[in-house]
Amino acid sequence: MREELLISEALTVDEETAEVSLRPRRLEEFVGQAALKDHLSIILEAARGRGQAADHLLFAGPPGLGKTTLAGIVAAEMGVSLRITSGPALTRPGDLAAMLNNLDEGDVLFIDEIHRLARTIEEVLYPAMEDFQIDVVIGQGPSARSIRLDLPRFTLIGATTRTGLITGPLRDRFGLVERLDHYPIEDLEIIVRRAATILGVALAPEGATEIASRSRGTPRIANRLLRRVRDFAEVRGDGTLTHAAAREGLLLFGVDERGLDKVDRAILTALCGHFGGGPVGLSTLAISVSEQTETIEEVYEPFLIQQGMLMRTPRGRVATPAAYAHLGMAVPIGTQGLFD
Repeated sequence: MREELLISEALTVDEETAEVSLRPRRLEEFVGQAALKDHLSIILEAARGRGQAADHLLFAGPPGLGKTTLAGIVAAEMGVSLRITSGPALTRPGDLAAMLNNLDEGDVLFIDEIHRLARTIEEVLYPAMEDFQIDVVIGQGPSARSIRLDLPRFTLIGATTRTGLITGPLRDRFGLVERLDHYPIEDLEIIVRRAATILGVALAPEGATEIASRSRGTPRIANRLLRRVRDFAEVRGDGTLTHAAAREGLLLFGVDERGLDKVDRAILTALCGHFGGGPVGLSTLAISVSEQTETIEEVYEPFLIQQGMLMRTPRGRVATPAAYAHLGMAVPIGTQGLFD
């Protein structure tokens, strides 16, 4: 029994290692975002040539496009350590000061959701980013005094999904600000095939195309769907991810041919079926599908808008003819001229 448990634990560790290894470790392994890669390669090569830390970098864009992966690549390319934290985790200036003081020369500090930093934390970051110094207050009351400590030169990499929430003074202190775009299907196919090779999965070209086409232009989703289809093929098939296996597996897990999941379709069904295509208020729509308004607005609506199935108007959310077509419903007569 103990031997079986040890074998099971070993398999779990191997599986976790394989999942983590799906992230590319070098810039040449990173697929897509050609302009960003070109800019980044120049900055890193120049920094290595000077023997200095790379300039501070800000990566913006929707979740799952590779911002954290790029931070790891920058650290690997520069041959330094990567320290990871997030904006909400830094609640006191002392937390950030301690983290900065523990960095070694050239290290990369990655702050995810940097737009959620408190203003008091930003004030500590300004001299750290520009002068590589921080002010530390010693003592309390009338006897308190401030001393300035020198920091090793480091690279700050910030990631944000909402660039507009970053203050101007903080944004201007980054040497490079880049936005990551959604990936075309061709790039996602390459990503899926690479992940399948790492996971040891037999993947047919048609299976890769099917998974890539339903991944919402997002590598994280593509890798997640690959793992789910792999599970389906191993349990219900012979383990090979053919086009049929990918199609059946994705259908079983509720992902349709346009990449919409159960909640996406529930939103469209509520709009088209319950509210006659809209307009309907966000809170009403959220209640009708049992989701939070923030989740609807930030997670589901952007993709539906990009697909041309939903519009935001001053009066509320409106379903487009594409939404009716996707659901197999006829556009109400009274709204047919609305989109002409």
